[in-house]
Amino acid sequence: MDRSSNHAPVRIRWARSADAATIVRLIRELAVFEKLEDHVRVTEADILRDGFGPQPRFECLLAEVDGVPAGFALFFPNYSTFEGRPGLYLEDIYVVPEARGSGVGRALMARLARIACERGWTRFDLSVLHWNPARAFYERLGFDHGADWLGYRLEGHALARLAEEGGET
Repeated sequence: MDRSSNHAPVRIRWARSADAATIVRLIRELAVFEKLEDHVRVTEADILRDGFGPQPRFECLLAEVDGVPAGFALFFPNYSTFEGRPGLYLEDIYVVPEARGSGVGRALMARLARIACERGWTRFDLSVLHWNPARAFYERLGFDHGADWLGYRLEGHALARLAEEGGET
C-alpha cells in the first residue's frame, strides 16, 4: 500500500479469530510508534481468549485498503454513573503509516461512533499521549480533552501491593 492508494475505498470489518496475528502485529507497530514497545506482552492466545472466546472482553474492527490491513480499532463498553448509560471506550486505534491521511482513521472513528449510537451508548471516550499528533485529528472530529480530568493508572507492583490490603471478596 502506498500513498497512491489513498483514494482506494476503505473497508471496515469486524475482526475474526483468524485475524489474531494481524491484530498483534498492529498492536506492536502502535507500541513502536508510541515508544512503548518494551511494554507489549500481548500474544495471539490473549487476543483469541479475550476477543473471541466465550466471554469476549473487547471488540475489534479492522480497516483494509485493497484487501491489505491498514489499521485497527479495539474497544469495549464503559459505564457513566452520571448518565446511567454505557459508553464506548477506545483502547487503541492505529493506522499504518502509509495509509495515514487517506481517510482510514476517520472511517474507523465513524464506524465506532455508529456502533455506539446503534447500541444506545451515550459517549465515546479515548486516551491519547500528550505528544501524539493524532490529538489534532480527534479534536477535528469533535473530541474534547476535558481539561478538568486527569487519567490515572495503577499496575504492576503498585496494584499488587494495594490488592494485599483488599481482604476477601
